[in-house]
Amino acid sequence: MSINLLEVQGVKCSSISAGIKKNNALDLSLISLIKGSKTAAVFTQNIFCAAPVVIAKNHLNSHVEALLINSGNANAGTGKKGLENAYKTCQIFADELGIKPEQVLPFSTGVIGELLSVESFKNSSKKLVQNLSDQNMGLVAKGILTTDLVEKSCSITFNAGGKNVTLSGIAKGSGMIRPDMATMLSFIVSDIGASSDELQDCLAIAVNQSFNRITVDGDTSTNDACTLSATNQSGIQFSDCKNEFQKALNEITKALAQMIIKDGEGATKFVEVKVGGLDSNKDCLEVAYTVAHSPLVKTALFASDANWGRILAAVGRSKVDGMSINNIDIFLNDLQIISSGEVSSSYTEIGGSKEMQNPEIIIRINLGNAKTTESVWTTDLSYGYVKINAEYRS
Repeated sequence: MSINLLEVQGVKCSSISAGIKKNNALDLSLISLIKGSKTAAVFTQNIFCAAPVVIAKNHLNSHVEALLINSGNANAGTGKKGLENAYKTCQIFADELGIKPEQVLPFSTGVIGELLSVESFKNSSKKLVQNLSDQNMGLVAKGILTTDLVEKSCSITFNAGGKNVTLSGIAKGSGMIRPDMATMLSFIVSDIGASSDELQDCLAIAVNQSFNRITVDGDTSTNDACTLSATNQSGIQFSDCKNEFQKALNEITKALAQMIIKDGEGATKFVEVKVGGLDSNKDCLEVAYTVAHSPLVKTALFASDANWGRILAAVGRSKVDGMSINNIDIFLNDLQIISSGEVSSSYTEIGGSKEMQNPEIIIRINLGNAKTTESVWTTDLSYGYVKINAEYRS
């Protein structure tokens, strides 16, 4: 895996400043896909989907050849006019590219509740299309950012039938992060040949073990989306390397998901909550999410305070039947703090505090003998998070 983006045949990208953001930063991006490409996507589960999500869902089965992304304005909560403007942006770039509006998928991220100006798109369409290049995906990774501090990207190449297949992906996300397509955008492209259905199945599997396993603050958004596009330029078909492709896609989505957590708003700790031993994976996830969402656990993590009682209490209020305190073991990294529901005989406060000072922490919770295990990745909760979100619209 490489954090340096590799070119994918059949993909061209551009990103410019269109004046949507107030600071003259990159804010309008275009990913152009060669004719014949196939695209799959998953979207937010929030009932109040943003206008671009509604339009993108409607356009998904229309031989997609362009992904149009703006940052700085979410075009969410904007009613009928928001939908009209989202569609108009597709029309503007369809005319410039010589395709149909339905072949453009729009995506927006930024402030909710403000109408998206179509003029910014009109005034920038020619320049954005003229700047298309097979070397500009890194610029798009920068152009889609909002409160993010760093770009998030990675590539994987594997060999099949003597030919290389390449996958490259980018993502954005920092706050308002929660499972069910956490507040994020991600765009993944490959030169493999595949049908939309094959891509959709693979993407669903990959997203479930990556983007749907991260949480910063428990909030879901109105604009989340992840796309997977295949250009059929490698000479290799999906049927020739199904397992290898799924493995590579899983690795990319997991890497991007963890990059989002490491760039979480105000985050000082990268935390894995790993739960096992219950009868079902669903129950393990319920416990993991309850711990990961606890403000008391998260503030203790920020303070490097080994307040294990907060972890124990969070496990106990999980909506899971049949748990027994006599079966619970809890570890901070490799240090056991709870054994069979009581403080471990080997635990010391000094040892616990030392583990909590690490920038990366694994909270491991075992609740029985079943061979189940699930992980959720999260952050601590710092003063920085409060400041960023208190001042977001200022």
